[in-house]
Parts: sequence; structure tokens; C-alpha cells
Amino acid sequence: MTRAVVNGGPSAVRRRGAGNAVLGLAGLCGFLALVEALPRLGFVSPDHLPPSTDIAAALVDEMSDAAFWTALGDTLTGWALGLFIAITAGITTGMVISIVPYLREATASTVEFLRPIPSVALIPLAVLLFGTGLRSTLLLVVYAAFWQVLVQVLYGVQDTDPVAEETARSYGLGTWARIRHVLWPTALPYVMTGVRLAAAVSLVLAITAELVIGTPGLGARIAVAQTSHAVPDMYALVAVTGLVGVLINAGARAVERRSLAWHQSVRGEVTP
Repeated sequence: MTRAVVNGGPSAVRRRGAGNAVLGLAGLCGFLALVEALPRLGFVSPDHLPPSTDIAAALVDEMSDAAFWTALGDTLTGWALGLFIAITAGITTGMVISIVPYLREATASTVEFLRPIPSVALIPLAVLLFGTGLRSTLLLVVYAAFWQVLVQVLYGVQDTDPVAEETARSYGLGTWARIRHVLWPTALPYVMTGVRLAAAVSLVLAITAELVIGTPGLGARIAVAQTSHAVPDMYALVAVTGLVGVLINAGARAVERRSLAWHQSVRGEVTP
């Protein structure tokens, strides 16, 4: 049996990945050089945009402060708990809506009404219900991430091959068996997309809640730096949130690739 290699095979994929990494590093270095040059040359006031070396020095100072690591832990705690709740609720609700007859049609208008509501619009409600504690952050994070997962689950189940589902029914497979062997494999690529999107959205809402509400975390620390005119520290903390976002996205993509190693979109080569 012959083996067809897609786009040059794994070695070509690795070479492209290395090339992209080099280009990304070059772009980052260019951006840092630009941030360093603009205030040094007088194009921007250092009070508004400090040089990148000053931001780096402030970042080192922040990392030597135990309160920084506590704030980072608070942010990651809110992010992780909210994401876990949203994923669990989104997958469960999506499967129930999809397999119960007529339930999807009955809930479609409700979903389309609630989904576009921005989570930040719930900030007054969160403060009213839970004050400035972790639960306020969780409310915003869960609400935003839940819809990302739910909608993808609904799309994924809807994409199930009707012939495969009818075949499973004809062989007498029960509801759980059909979910496990037919619906879930079809929906999984959609679910992983929803999880990846929800992971990014959860971080955004966690930082937003900390900035606006004042719940403990990196966002609250950024707000304190801004009000105290510690501009380099503020930019350093913003850079940390960006780095955390990059790591979360990379981790989500790694989990997605591992979970979908069998799927055509992830496999590096196929065997006809």
C-alpha cells in the first residue's frame, strides 16, 4: 500500500513551523526596537510610552514582588474555574438540546437573544450580587465562555451524518451509545474550537472584571499602577497579560491537536 504525503510530510511541516517561529521572533524584536526608539527620539512622550528597556526593568521589579505572583495566581484561578464551568455546562447543555426532540427549535430564539449580550453589561449585576469577590469574575467569565462552547456543540452535532445516526438506531444503540460513538466524534472538532475560543475569551473577561470591578488579580494591579502614574509598571503588567494569553492559546492549540490527532485537519500525512 502506498502512502501519500500531504504538503511534504511532517518534515516540511516542521520546517514551516520553524520558519514561522523565526519570522514571529523577528517581528517581536522589531516591535520592541520601535517602542524603544519612539520615546528616545522624541516622537512620543516617555510619560505616555516608556522605552522598552524601562518596561523590561519594571517587569523584573514586578517579578521580584510576591504580590505580583499572588495577583497572577488570582487571575489564573478565576480564568481556570470559569472556563471549566463554562466548558462543562456548554457541552452538557448542547448535547441535551441536540438530542431531545424539538428542544433545539424551542430554545433557538432564547439562545440568539442571550448570546449577543456582552458580558461587561453584566458588571452591575455581578457587583450587586457578589460584590468585588471572585464570584463576580466567575459570573462574567462563565457567561462569555459558555456561549462559545454551546454554539460550537450545536453546530457539531448538527453536522452528524444522518446515515450514520440512522444506522446506529437500526442496530439498537441507546442514547448514550449514540452520543459516544456517533455524535461525539463528529462534534469533537467543533467542541475543541469552542474550547480554544472560550479560553481566550475567559482571560479577557477575567482581566476586565479585575480592572473594572477591582477583584484581585493582574487587572486590579494594572489599575493601581495607572492611577499611581507608574507607567512602566503598567505597561509591564499589560505585557504579562499578553504573554499569559499567548501561552493559553498555545496550550489550547496543543490540546486540540492531541485530541484531534485522528482528524484529517490535524494529521500530517494520510494513507489512502
